[in-house]
Amino acid sequence: MGTVIAINGSPRKKWNTATLLEHALNGAASQGAETELIHLYDLDFKGCTSCFACKLKGGKSYGKCAMKDDLTPVLDRIARANALILGSPIYFGTVTGEMRSFMERLLFPYLTYTRPPASLFERKMPAAFVYTMNVSEAQLKELHYPVHIGFNESVLARTFGQAESFLSFETLQFEDYDKVVFSYADPEERRERHRVVFPQDCRRAFELGARLGKP
Repeated sequence: MGTVIAINGSPRKKWNTATLLEHALNGAASQGAETELIHLYDLDFKGCTSCFACKLKGGKSYGKCAMKDDLTPVLDRIARANALILGSPIYFGTVTGEMRSFMERLLFPYLTYTRPPASLFERKMPAAFVYTMNVSEAQLKELHYPVHIGFNESVLARTFGQAESFLSFETLQFEDYDKVVFSYADPEERRERHRVVFPQDCRRAFELGARLGKP
């Protein structure tokens, strides 16, 4: 029986990103996979410190992050997993700071400074990135989001062998829009979209997890 791990890069544990990740894990579980959801904002860790222990010839940490903190056991479990799903809201056009720091620690030890670049991850593992965002699909290219999304998909595929991206647009940001300064969009339209479209996104997330969770 395989294991599918999802990483929540949002500070909110019960909102859009986490909800989609939970549906994805339910999809994986429907295929018999064991699942785990990890909230990065619960952990005490930093991004890469450029110690380069993971790159030293003959080093005891070659190909593995040498830092010891709350992320260390998470990285060990990912190394043994059968599939990986990352999730993050978009902050200033890219993933959250916590997710970015996590990605540095996860990916850099596996990537080699060779020509062509290679991966030290010893097998292929399907990976996916789930994004939630305030913008519409029509605004995606205008705001250059595909650059960041494409890079993340590329580096995941280079590291683990295959990757895909899942996008959820115009998500509901606030429980009560009347309490915040907000005129970016019509709150009622957002609520209606959350009622009608977001459940469709949840179904797509379930299907994503089912694909990744197949034995």
